[in-house]
Amino acid sequence: MDLLPEPFRSILAFVVVLGVLIFIHELGHYLAARWRGVHVERFSVGFGRALASWTDRKGTEWRIGWIPLGGYVKMHGMETVGEEPPPEGANWRPAEAFHTKPVGDRAIVVAAGPIANFALAAVLFAILFATVGKPVQNVVISVNPGSPGEVAGLQPGDRILSLDGNTVARFRDVQRHIEPRAGQAVEIVVQRDGAERRLTVTPRAREADGRGMIGIGGGQGGFERLDPFRAVWYGIAYTYEVSVETLASVGEMITGSRGADQFSGPIGIARLSGQVANLGIVALISFTALLSVNLALINLFPIPILDGGHLLFYAAEAIRGRPLPPRAQEYGLRAGLAVLVSLFLFATWNDLGSLGVVRWVSGLLS
Repeated sequence: MDLLPEPFRSILAFVVVLGVLIFIHELGHYLAARWRGVHVERFSVGFGRALASWTDRKGTEWRIGWIPLGGYVKMHGMETVGEEPPPEGANWRPAEAFHTKPVGDRAIVVAAGPIANFALAAVLFAILFATVGKPVQNVVISVNPGSPGEVAGLQPGDRILSLDGNTVARFRDVQRHIEPRAGQAVEIVVQRDGAERRLTVTPRAREADGRGMIGIGGGQGGFERLDPFRAVWYGIAYTYEVSVETLASVGEMITGSRGADQFSGPIGIARLSGQVANLGIVALISFTALLSVNLALINLFPIPILDGGHLLFYAAEAIRGRPLPPRAQEYGLRAGLAVLVSLFLFATWNDLGSLGVVRWVSGLLS
């Protein structure tokens, strides 16, 4: 990939990564549909005219579209409500139609796409933890002279295992525990030279905001290779952690405590894909896993037209005992489409701004 010029390298990495994520997402829908007895008419990775297509023995058309920005699974009778066949449906099979299935089965089929992306992330993280190793992110890197950390006996290279009995997985766990405890004694268990040591530190209040600090810096201190069983467990746990942190970041953007300029679209992701690909296969796999979590979460947002919006409709149907009126669903889908288009334009604007295009155009007009 290094032989390609930068723009082509980024595009190729973007297409490969996005293609994998889309295929796994749609495969989740497909497998769940087959499990619940729904006939799948078409499985497409990409939109637009087909670059390649073939039909399997079950009558499902598999195709690759020339626009690699999404995909879809077309299920039999998905656009039809009730037992009535579609106007063009000469091969109408109500027993295998999506909308003739119970609401629970439909919810399973829709939720299977995001679940598949979560599963992909967990598998990729597990593979990395079992081969390369799990990053050790709770290591003391530096200790400020005269700080509470130095007084307590902390040293560079110490691995912080727990604070007041609470397990520490990352260095930011230390910050979260210490900041609200200025002036309070905190028991720290560290690992040093293969042995555990118990220390007591009393955080000092910062002059700026009064939050506790102990004057140490830390972060990643190497990798720890895990056995397959632990790798799978930590792969699942890390997927959960990434999901929680992503949702927290979205909440901070909504409340304004985090800048919305970090919200990226296809251009920004393509650019980042190329940069990550330059770092090697391990970085690219990790990046793919992170994107898979993001894709799963985005699809679960309760926006009509996304999987989460459909699940919202099905929840309403389960409560009401009957589907929402067609007009209400139509208005919901239109509103959801408007929201998605707005988010896409906003993300594209951010991407162009990060590339300097907006500043360049503004310079031409000024």
